[in-house]
Amino acid sequence: MHDPTVPPGRLKRGHIVTRREALNAARTLLTGAVAFSLLPSSAPALAQGDNDVKIVNKSKWEIHHFFLSSTDKNEWGPDQLGEEVIGTGESFTLKNIPCDVYDVKLVDEDGDECVAEAVDICGSDQGWLITDEILLACQRNDDEKSASQRSCPTA
Repeated sequence: MHDPTVPPGRLKRGHIVTRREALNAARTLLTGAVAFSLLPSSAPALAQGDNDVKIVNKSKWEIHHFFLSSTDKNEWGPDQLGEEVIGTGESFTLKNIPCDVYDVKLVDEDGDECVAEAVDICGSDQGWLITDEILLACQRNDDEKSASQRSCPTA
């Protein structure tokens, strides 16, 4: 009689497979399939749907409002902070956000608005950092726009 624990690949040609051997082979195959499905995929985990994203304020200003818009949309979504404020050195976690590239509108404690375009908020394991450089670049862009609107065209 044949040992039922012999792997199916080691069975001799012409051997009649017993029910127990078939069940053992199926169990082995199923166990391997389950183990394989539990392995991490090669795609980054953040690219798999909705995620929690940590927003860290490394700037000198408090952030009072935080709006997102997909780069292909012309409308801002709701204020992600609600009644919350991201103080200097503090963080806020956006819940169930689809990983995508967004335009982000920030409003600081003075009511100054900053739009950062094409931000991959899921692009870093540390979350997205709000820095002085980001906010000051917005201020420079606003100043340049205001100056060009005030100047008179030359003839």
